[in-house]
Amino acid sequence: MGSTTVRVQESDFDVGAEIGRLRQGNGRIGAVASFVGVCRDLNEGDSVADMVLEHYPGMTEKALAKIADQARGRWDLIDILIVHRVGRILPTEQIVLVVVTSAHRGEAFAACEFLMDYLKTQAPFWKKESTAAGSRWVDARTTDDAAAQRWEGSR
Repeated sequence: MGSTTVRVQESDFDVGAEIGRLRQGNGRIGAVASFVGVCRDLNEGDSVADMVLEHYPGMTEKALAKIADQARGRWDLIDILIVHRVGRILPTEQIVLVVVTSAHRGEAFAACEFLMDYLKTQAPFWKKESTAAGSRWVDARTTDDAAAQRWEGSR
């Protein structure tokens, strides 16, 4: 049996160290798929000075764990790791890490993409960007909803 780890934290993370901990001594792992989300310095045509991510402690972690459970229900996975930062994040800094391990690459790739698609649409985070014109809340994107909807009805 593998593990599911969900962390919401202000501090940055070390991708190599996180993946290394998951792989350590587990000979069943044949594939590791990961995604790292990074803060951009441009959004909707405006320069972004920083972004602040807010969440409800406890509720957000439960939502992320539920998304991980849904992925486990779809694919034969060994480990799932989700690390999401909150607080003030500057352009080029890491925001989110999703890592999935499995015996085979197809399941790892699909599960990693599913986790990010659902995280973007179902995890309760609120994002505020600072631009030269002032601060603004960032709405959910229709492209994120479309990405998550493509999983509906599959499997």
